[in-house]
Amino acid sequence: MTQDKPNKFAEADYANKNFEHQDLSELELVKCSFTQCRFNGADLSELRTTHCRFEECDFTNARMNASVFCESSFDNCTFTAADLFVSRFENCRMLGATFAEANLGGVTIEGGNWSWASLRFQKLEGLDLSGIMFTETDFTGADLTNAVLRDADLTKANLSQAKLIGADLRGANISGADLRTADIKDAHLDISQAVYFAQCHGANVE
Repeated sequence: MTQDKPNKFAEADYANKNFEHQDLSELELVKCSFTQCRFNGADLSELRTTHCRFEECDFTNARMNASVFCESSFDNCTFTAADLFVSRFENCRMLGATFAEANLGGVTIEGGNWSWASLRFQKLEGLDLSGIMFTETDFTGADLTNAVLRDADLTKANLSQAKLIGADLRGANISGADLRTADIKDAHLDISQAVYFAQCHGANVE
């Protein structure tokens, strides 16, 4: 990427590249690959990615607000304190991604696989997360008030101390999920989920 900042990159590959604090705003990336690259403090606002792959990249403190990520993967990437305000993820793969202290306000997530991601203490209230894969995702302390999780895969997800107040979980797979300290007041559960929740709290359901 050159200093005159062209608007579009296609089918470019980068490995161990340092993009720290660079102005990469309003770029369009198509079928690009980034491996172990550093975007710490970079301006990636209004970025658009399509069919891109990011692996073990660091976006700590990056500005990524109003960005659109379409059918891209961010495996084992770090988004610590990144600003993702009103960003959009469309059918993305976020395996093992971490979002400690990231700003996910107004984010939109449509489909995709967020398994093994860390969304600890994130504010996700009211989001439509239907049908998304969250296998073993860490939602410890997350606020999922009024979130829609219908038909999502929450197998073995960590929902310890999560707020699921008014959330719609009907049809979601919650097998093995930690619900012992989750707040599910007014949550919408199907019969099998209600039985599982009771069992998590030591009930013998016959």
